[in-house]
Amino acid sequence: MDSVPWEWVVLVGDVSWCMVSVGGWGFYWIPGSVLATHPLVLTALSSLNCDILSEASVNVVSELIHYTASGSSGGVSVQMPLIQVIVPQVMSLQAQLRDSSKDDEDVKAIARLFADMGDSYVELIATGSNEAMMIVNALLEVASLPEFDIASMTFNFWHNLQVILTKRNFDISFGDEASIEAERNRRLQVFRQSYESLVSLVSSRVQYPDDYQNLSYEDLKEFKQTRYAVADVLTDAASVLGGDTTLQILYMKLVEAVSSCRNEQSEWRPAEAALFCIRAISNYVSVVEANVMPQVMDLLSKLPHQPQLLQTVCLIVGAYSKWLDAAPSGFSKLPLVIDILMSGMRTSEDSAAAAALAFRHICDDCRKKLCAYCKQLFHIYYTAVNGEGSFKGSAEDSLHLVEALSMVITELPPEPAKDALEELCSSVVTPLQEVINQGPEVLEKKHARELTVYIDRFAYIFRYVNHPGAVADAVHRLWPIFKAIFDLRAWDMRTMESLCRACKYAVRTSGRFMGITIGAMLEEIQGLYQQHHQPCFLYLSSEVIKIFGSDPSCASYLKNMIEALFKHTTCLLTSIKEFTRRPDIGDDCFLLASRCIRYCPQLFIPSSIFPALVDCAMIGITVQHREASNSILTFLSDIFDLAKSSKGEQFLSIRDSVIIPRGATITRILVAALTGALPSSRLETVASTAFVVAYALLALTRAYGMQALEWAKESVSLIPLAAVKEVERIRFLQALSDAASGADVNVLMIPVEELSDVCRRNRTVQEIVQGALKPLELNLVPVP
Repeated sequence: MDSVPWEWVVLVGDVSWCMVSVGGWGFYWIPGSVLATHPLVLTALSSLNCDILSEASVNVVSELIHYTASGSSGGVSVQMPLIQVIVPQVMSLQAQLRDSSKDDEDVKAIARLFADMGDSYVELIATGSNEAMMIVNALLEVASLPEFDIASMTFNFWHNLQVILTKRNFDISFGDEASIEAERNRRLQVFRQSYESLVSLVSSRVQYPDDYQNLSYEDLKEFKQTRYAVADVLTDAASVLGGDTTLQILYMKLVEAVSSCRNEQSEWRPAEAALFCIRAISNYVSVVEANVMPQVMDLLSKLPHQPQLLQTVCLIVGAYSKWLDAAPSGFSKLPLVIDILMSGMRTSEDSAAAAALAFRHICDDCRKKLCAYCKQLFHIYYTAVNGEGSFKGSAEDSLHLVEALSMVITELPPEPAKDALEELCSSVVTPLQEVINQGPEVLEKKHARELTVYIDRFAYIFRYVNHPGAVADAVHRLWPIFKAIFDLRAWDMRTMESLCRACKYAVRTSGRFMGITIGAMLEEIQGLYQQHHQPCFLYLSSEVIKIFGSDPSCASYLKNMIEALFKHTTCLLTSIKEFTRRPDIGDDCFLLASRCIRYCPQLFIPSSIFPALVDCAMIGITVQHREASNSILTFLSDIFDLAKSSKGEQFLSIRDSVIIPRGATITRILVAALTGALPSSRLETVASTAFVVAYALLALTRAYGMQALEWAKESVSLIPLAAVKEVERIRFLQALSDAASGADVNVLMIPVEELSDVCRRNRTVQEIVQGALKPLELNLVPVP
């Protein structure tokens, strides 16, 4: 803004100065009727009409607008005298929005005042009075300004207005439900034209710039954010107008754009922009819409295959997949859109990614109807994925195609599903078989990505083909291939994670149909874990325990497996240093241990490895790794809660023989974890480690009653009074006592947090507390 005469700066500056106080804005205590006639306020308002706009006056008026709507001022009803002074003064500036003599900063300042009024008075505006509509029209004019950073100032208003107009119940009473609904419909009708205008105004904002190919990374990022912001405005408009009406407006834009879009060298950008907008409102358009969507789908095939345009075309096909399934003419458009998707897969990386995702959405939503077209779907899959370089997408994009076929196969009857699954697996396994046939040296030297690209497809197949018996048979046939990869690539974490993921989904889908193969799989990972220490072997074992843990026929090899895995892990994790070096092993080990407690306590708790694993957990509680620490704490809580399980009750005496000798030490480590041994960042949310530590203390106290309270009392008594006052100790112990009596965990959380905060209030206190509790020394003491 230009400078203003010095006396104006002083005068308006005085207004700014008089508003500031130690507690905030000083005029919060002044009634609106007084401010409405206050000379300084009137000076600020009148200065808005000066030839040279004052930044100070704009700031003052902006603050006055916010003040009139703030709760501390009593709100708009109390401040109405001041509002009635402010609004006309701001409205008198509307003509200046179109004044070419005004510089950008002046226009931006005026637009800011209109946006402030919209945001602050949205509840008043929502009534739809004549005065309110004058403000709405001014905001539409702001939204029409060419500079996006100015136009977008209104976007928050349009959203908030939409929320008010579409909510089911108004904050004020209009009588019975029929009256409320009538008032709601009246308001929607009043604002209908405004939102229709808004759709037309913002839809052009998403058009690619002429120099889009030369945009910097930051400029491209800003352009994408602009499109996302406009998409949000369009969904707000669709909420008010209805998706079908909004679609009609955007369709007219599309028709206009398509008329000038005949080849790849022609002007494609307006058509792409219109399609982007149509895609944005897809969730609001009826799935049986019969007037516009058939014409939109027909137009898609007439557009040139310019990469950015084709990408958006593919995305819109995916966005309206439910319409393709449900609309009377939807499924008849499928051959047309499939041809488009095939073009997208061959054109560019971005269009291929969009096409693969769209294909997945179509197969998901139209899966029942597509069962009769499996042969054609396989042809698409082979053409795209196994073609000679025709698919431009990434390996991750190809997984959408695998998932798409798998979902359709799920809908087939058992025998056809088995045949289709075999065909799909055959297309994936062939490249792996070829590598294995070249000998061990070739398989060992392959880059992991050359193997995982195919193994990941198996994971998707086993996850999304919901035919347990057929998947189990497929895994049995494929096991020699999988075993060869296990044997020769067990050193390779990336390949092992991919293969274990595939096996995990196979086990999850097949369940006990996997009985033929599961023994060989467990024997394999049990032996390899002892050599290569891959955490994913533990994770796969957890899935097996969940499915087969209660199966008596599997008891023998499951017992051998868990004892071997846990024995080797406890030899690896002998110190907090080793936990820190291998946190993933700690995490997956204790996830497996918790699964064993829940699904096969009869195999785990009586075993010789159970005490050793408890000792291992005591070492690792304070590891500085969220997931590993939480897994350990959850494992201990599951032990303490054993009486809550019908399967676990019979093993309470064994549990007690292990826990009671270690109880005082476990309690002391848990208290240390609360009071500084774990970082404070872990203690910020209910779902954080603080809650898990607190629950572990709660479960321990419930399990061992007064004995646990004595352990806690001993631990807390070690903390010097200089760090924790006696009253804080008493509150903490009383909460544990209440918890032992069955009180809610929230009763424990407040004193737990208080004890934690007190002990962490500064580094000196934290060091005093940890020096007294010595958690890292305690867990090294052997228990007889």
